[in-house]
Amino acid sequence: MNKLVYKLTTAVSTAALLTGSVASVAFGTTSVTVSGNGSDSTNTANVSVSTSTTLVQTNNADIDNSVKINANSGNNEAEDNTGGDVSIDTGDANVSSSVSNSANSNVASLSCGGCPGDLDVKISGNGSDSENEANVELISEVGVEQTNEAKVDNDIDVDANTGDNDAKDNTGGDVEIETGDADVVVDVKNMVNSNVASIGGGDGGSIDVEISGNGSDSKNTANVGVASLVGVLQENNADIENDIDVDANSGNNEAEDNTGGDVAIDTGDADVEVGVSNEANFNGLNLDECCELVGEIKIAGNGADSENEVNVELEALLAAQQTNDYDCDGGPQGFLSSFGGGHGRGSDCNDVDVDSNTGDNDAKDNTQGGEDPTIETGDAGADVEVSTEANSNVLGDVDFPDLPDLPDLDDLNGWILLLLGHWGT
Repeated sequence: MNKLVYKLTTAVSTAALLTGSVASVAFGTTSVTVSGNGSDSTNTANVSVSTSTTLVQTNNADIDNSVKINANSGNNEAEDNTGGDVSIDTGDANVSSSVSNSANSNVASLSCGGCPGDLDVKISGNGSDSENEANVELISEVGVEQTNEAKVDNDIDVDANTGDNDAKDNTGGDVEIETGDADVVVDVKNMVNSNVASIGGGDGGSIDVEISGNGSDSKNTANVGVASLVGVLQENNADIENDIDVDANSGNNEAEDNTGGDVAIDTGDADVEVGVSNEANFNGLNLDECCELVGEIKIAGNGADSENEVNVELEALLAAQQTNDYDCDGGPQGFLSSFGGGHGRGSDCNDVDVDSNTGDNDAKDNTQGGEDPTIETGDAGADVEVSTEANSNVLGDVDFPDLPDLPDLDDLNGWILLLLGHWGT
């Protein structure tokens, strides 16, 4: 009678923060029996059990923000006034700037190291010209490395002003420059890399191998090997540079050589709104049901010129690599490029330069008055929105949450070598 099921399935899930939960080193019950013996017995039982769990999570973030703001409210001059009525009335130069960087993030939850649970190998009665051997080897390795690297450089320069006003050589009366309003709102958000890994339950159990009664010219051999290797490497590298330069102003106003009366420049309004949002690389991975083993192999009765042999070898390897690179300057490639979600890269630095103004106003050589020259402007809005949502790898169904801080790279040479070693054999 023989019956064996060995199952390894995968799915995917995600979250974010550097946190790890590891509970993987456990093989359940292993029992090897070479029994009664006797006669010309040579009996050998070799058992080798090995289990290894490695988790490395590492982040590195280098964020450099430089914000320069100059609001002003006009470089006002009224010059050489005699007589009456000269007015420069400005005000309003509102600036609002918000920069939010939330860097690297890793989450990992491990189990699935200790499969299989039960293993029972039995070579029974023995006797006669017995030569009996049972060799059992169980190997399980889990490795996870999640690494991120993010370098974010935001340089924001805002100048609001409201007019470079001067009214010049006024005599007599009425000269008016009235400005105001030069609103700027800048909002930059970068939420960079994130890795999530969850490696499933690790339940497994029961392989039964039995070569029974034995006797006579017995030579009985049972060899069982079980290996489960899981390797996961997720890495991101993001280099994001935003350089934003905003100048709102509200006119370069001059009224010039006024005598007499009535000259008016009335401006205002120069709204700028800039929003830049980059959310860089993400990986998600969930491996579920790493080991599920049931089995029974039995060679019964034996006797006479018996020579009985059972060989069972079960091996499952799952290697996943997910790597992204999003930057302006190029970045790292991954080592297992034929696995997982692959390698993606973008090139988007976002350089935003906005100048709103509302007019290079001057009214020139005004004399005597009695109405005419008047310059009235206002409104010169600008609305800029840049959004980048870079690379993403998923192995299964995942929704990525909001990202917190992210990472640098470390080596998992140990398990990679083991993994490749077993793989090569």
